[in-house]
Amino acid sequence: MSGALAASLRLAVAGALLAAQLAGAAPAPWYWWQSKLDSTRICAQVSPGPGWERVSGPYAGPGCAPKPRVFVVPMR
Repeated sequence: MSGALAASLRLAVAGALLAAQLAGAAPAPWYWWQSKLDSTRICAQVSPGPGWERVSGPYAGPGCAPKPRVFVVPMR
Protein backbone atom coordinates (compact mmCIF):
# COMPACT_ATOMS: atom_id res chain seq x y z
CA MET A 1 0.00 0.00 0.00
CA SER A 2 1.40 3.36 -0.93
CA GLY A 3 1.61 6.19 1.61
CA ALA A 4 -0.95 8.35 -0.20
CA LEU A 5 -3.43 5.48 -0.43
CA ALA A 6 -3.04 4.62 3.26
CA ALA A 7 -3.52 8.27 4.23
CA SER A 8 -6.67 8.61 2.14
CA LEU A 9 -8.02 5.34 3.59
CA ARG A 10 -7.41 6.61 7.13
CA LEU A 11 -9.14 9.89 6.25
CA ALA A 12 -12.14 8.02 4.81
CA VAL A 13 -12.43 5.83 7.92
CA ALA A 14 -12.17 8.86 10.21
CA GLY A 15 -14.86 10.63 8.18
CA ALA A 16 -17.15 7.61 8.36
CA LEU A 17 -16.71 7.37 12.14
CA LEU A 18 -17.44 11.08 12.54
CA ALA A 19 -20.57 10.81 10.39
CA ALA A 20 -21.78 7.83 12.45
CA GLN A 21 -21.35 9.83 15.67
CA LEU A 22 -23.19 12.87 14.30
CA ALA A 23 -26.08 10.79 12.94
CA GLY A 24 -26.94 9.17 16.27
CA ALA A 25 -30.64 8.44 16.47
CA ALA A 26 -32.69 9.87 19.30
CA PRO A 27 -35.64 7.99 20.79
CA ALA A 28 -39.09 8.87 19.49
CA PRO A 29 -41.09 11.28 21.69
CA TRP A 30 -44.20 10.18 23.61
CA TYR A 31 -47.64 11.84 23.35
CA TRP A 32 -51.01 11.74 25.12
CA TRP A 33 -53.67 10.38 22.74
CA GLN A 34 -57.42 10.73 23.40
CA SER A 35 -60.14 8.50 21.96
CA LYS A 36 -62.76 10.30 19.88
CA LEU A 37 -65.26 7.63 20.96
CA ASP A 38 -65.13 7.69 24.77
CA SER A 39 -62.35 10.20 25.67
CA THR A 40 -60.03 7.48 27.01
CA ARG A 41 -56.45 8.76 27.22
CA ILE A 42 -53.29 6.73 26.63
CA CYS A 43 -49.60 7.56 26.38
CA ALA A 44 -47.91 6.25 23.22
CA GLN A 45 -45.22 7.13 20.69
CA VAL A 46 -47.45 6.67 17.63
CA SER A 47 -51.17 7.04 16.99
CA PRO A 48 -53.19 4.00 18.11
CA GLY A 49 -55.42 4.39 15.05
CA PRO A 50 -57.81 6.63 13.15
CA GLY A 51 -60.17 7.15 16.11
CA TRP A 52 -57.53 8.87 18.25
CA GLU A 53 -56.23 12.44 18.35
CA ARG A 54 -53.04 13.76 19.93
CA VAL A 55 -53.88 16.04 22.86
CA SER A 56 -50.48 16.96 24.35
CA GLY A 57 -46.78 16.32 24.21
CA PRO A 58 -44.09 15.61 23.28
CA TYR A 59 -42.67 13.98 26.39
CA ALA A 60 -39.25 12.38 26.83
CA GLY A 61 -40.23 8.99 28.21
CA PRO A 62 -42.98 6.46 28.75
CA GLY A 63 -45.66 7.55 31.17
CA CYS A 64 -45.79 11.00 29.54
CA ALA A 65 -44.34 12.67 32.61
CA PRO A 66 -42.99 16.19 32.09
CA LYS A 67 -39.24 16.64 32.16
CA PRO A 68 -38.00 17.44 35.65
CA ARG A 69 -37.05 21.07 36.11
CA VAL A 70 -33.52 21.66 37.25
CA PHE A 71 -32.74 24.88 39.04
CA VAL A 72 -29.15 26.07 39.10
CA VAL A 73 -28.24 28.34 41.96
CA PRO A 74 -25.04 30.25 41.25
CA MET A 75 -22.38 30.15 43.93
CA ARG A 76 -21.22 33.42 45.41
